[in-house]
Amino acid sequence: MTGKKILIINGHPGRLSYNNALCDAYLQGAKRSGTDVQVINIHELSFNPNLQYGYRQRTELEPDLLDAQQKILWAEHLVWVHPVWWGSYPAIMKGFIDRVFLPGFAFKKRDNSVWWDKLLKGKTATIICTMDQPAWYYMLAYKNASINALKKLTLEFCGIKPVNTVAIGPLRLSKEKYRIKWLKKIENMGLRNK
Repeated sequence: MTGKKILIINGHPGRLSYNNALCDAYLQGAKRSGTDVQVINIHELSFNPNLQYGYRQRTELEPDLLDAQQKILWAEHLVWVHPVWWGSYPAIMKGFIDRVFLPGFAFKKRDNSVWWDKLLKGKTATIICTMDQPAWYYMLAYKNASINALKKLTLEFCGIKPVNTVAIGPLRLSKEKYRIKWLKKIENMGLRNK
């Protein structure tokens, strides 16, 4: 399964991180398969992450966010890479979602109804997250809180599905062999457009 238009969204706020290496690994695999791929490094964007008026009043989108929306519309498959911090994703990534996944772009509320239209149907996604605890423990103890928030309450809410997930942990105190093994797995996912 090659030939998808893939957008990698890096939610780590720092330039030097294992998450960046994971993004690069996926990118290299996708390029080797001949896939058309673009990348958004949220930490490189210039925008106010605060949706200060909620949905009551429009906050004009900065050029970087308008570009991000165009890339999301272009993509057939979104690959989100982020660390799990305090059971969630970094604040800058939350701000990106708040500002970009707006009514009229990602979903549309129906008049006089609790239901909504999902405007990003037809797209799929993969979530790759890293954590300092074992992935099985995060699932059992915390029910994959951040994964479910992004998967169910954002992506599937907007019509993006299926959403595959990969949890990598524990990274803290991990050996180089473990980290290299995961980089190879993620590169292979890119090669297979998963």
